[in-house]
Amino acid sequence: NNYFSYSKKLINFLLYSIYRLNFLPQMKFIDEAKVFIKSGDGGDGCLSFRREKFIEFGGPDGGNGGNGGNVLLEAVDSLNTLIDFRYQQHFFAGNGSGGMGKQRSGRNGDDITLKVPVGTEVLDEDNNIIVDMIAVGQKVTLLKGGNGGFGNLAFKSSTNRAPRKANPGLNGIEAIIIFKLKLIADIGLLGMPNAGKSTFLASTSNAKPKIADYPFTTLVPNLGVVKIDNSELVIADIPGLIKGASSGKGIGDKFLSHIERSSILMHIIDCTSENIVEDYKIVINELELFSEILSSKPKLTVLNKIDAIESTDLKEKIELLSKESGSDIYCISGISKEGVSSVLRLLQKIIAKNKVFSHKKDSVAAINAEKTGWEP
Repeated sequence: NNYFSYSKKLINFLLYSIYRLNFLPQMKFIDEAKVFIKSGDGGDGCLSFRREKFIEFGGPDGGNGGNGGNVLLEAVDSLNTLIDFRYQQHFFAGNGSGGMGKQRSGRNGDDITLKVPVGTEVLDEDNNIIVDMIAVGQKVTLLKGGNGGFGNLAFKSSTNRAPRKANPGLNGIEAIIIFKLKLIADIGLLGMPNAGKSTFLASTSNAKPKIADYPFTTLVPNLGVVKIDNSELVIADIPGLIKGASSGKGIGDKFLSHIERSSILMHIIDCTSENIVEDYKIVINELELFSEILSSKPKLTVLNKIDAIESTDLKEKIELLSKESGSDIYCISGISKEGVSSVLRLLQKIIAKNKVFSHKKDSVAAINAEKTGWEP
């Protein structure tokens, strides 16, 4: 009977767990969060005198208060979303303890460390960038804790042998900050819904984005690592853009911020579309409306799904698109992988060239700064 009762409970528990897994909402991708932070208050200084038998003129012996804790920020590799800050938006560092008699100082308050994904921008309420967390292990102090107050022992002097004065601790600093996550990738994929961006990412990397034959299959950004010729490229796939995305249509254009750090943008266009020139114009226009920096990034225009169109029709569309964009057009098939390797090698060369140029520019800037002296 006991065995039967235990088995029944176990089966019920398993069935309930399956039910919860099927019907509970999945964890969402959170790329923006607003939090309130406060550093610790400093402890008060102590006003005390030594009172001990057979000891005359004991004098002041009040200790200093402890310092308040700092609010720290650290970029870690184990996080890829700001989901933690959705359920907790208030963070407080520890307060310092007050000083005590017998020259005892108060304990310092405990620091608090907020861990964020690499690529997180920290902004104040006026959208001014405070710090950009772009490296694993990068650690900064957002708010410094209040200093502890001096005890009356600190005020002892040759002219004031028995000071009756002690300082209160300084209050901590409080602030509201905004976290904005921007993925760090070499290549950013652009295009309208169902252009084949997720298929391209899945066929070239180990990423497994959702792929289906309806619009807006991709609801959150995806990252994939592509290996080509003994090197690795990081590709970011974002939801598709439609006309009016800048005004909130479709999923909007907020996800464009995730490809702002990319070295190059790969604009994928469905060659089976009836009007590829219009598709091209829509995406480029939405880029310009979102950010001038993003629209000025180098772009590679690619026609996808060439296995689903006749060669004569493909040539016509290539000519039309080349005339509109003023650049070379490359053809691939995400399903059959035709032309994918050559496009990846081209992207690799462009990225390597841009990195060498940026390193040279940084070196020249450093040399000029040494010659002329550093200026903020």
